[in-house]
Amino acid sequence: MTGIPRAIAPEHVRAVLAHCSHLTTVGRRDYAILLLLARLGLRSSEIVSLMLDSIDWEAGTIRVAGKGNHSALLPLPVEVGEAIADYLHDGRPVCSSRALFLRVLAPIRSLGAPQTVATIVGAAITRAGIDTRHRGSHQFRHALAADMLRHGATLSEIGSVLRHHHAKTTGIYAKVDFAALRPLSLPWPGGAT
Repeated sequence: MTGIPRAIAPEHVRAVLAHCSHLTTVGRRDYAILLLLARLGLRSSEIVSLMLDSIDWEAGTIRVAGKGNHSALLPLPVEVGEAIADYLHDGRPVCSSRALFLRVLAPIRSLGAPQTVATIVGAAITRAGIDTRHRGSHQFRHALAADMLRHGATLSEIGSVLRHHHAKTTGIYAKVDFAALRPLSLPWPGGAT
């Protein structure tokens, strides 16, 4: 566990979401995908595998097929549900595919590979004019965990939201809790300069 999670900054998340057009098919789709990344911490593969039947609108839940075919039922935040409904109503092309998110160019079919979500994220970061070293989708998952930590969530709560199967996996986020780490640090020899 030598690395520190690479989270997109909260202001960058806001900028990425603000620069999605709600007037185009691509914009509506991308906005819904970005919200799933930012608000639920979904992985790219989980987004690609979402089907129309994954959402229970009456119960307000979404079923996610995670790593190792582990399925999880998550609450669907209103903001995310509204974005998905907007895409389904005014953006999703008519198609026999049961995949929730579709490509917009022929042949119309599912997004295919998780790399497609990374491409969507990279384009959204460019649109927002953000200069960042990392352009992948996983940084939204890290940002959600860091934000939860800042707001007092425990590592076990974060692990539950991110659907980690081992506490050790979630332990990496302890490295970004600077407020909790500060009292543990030793004073610099000779004082601060």
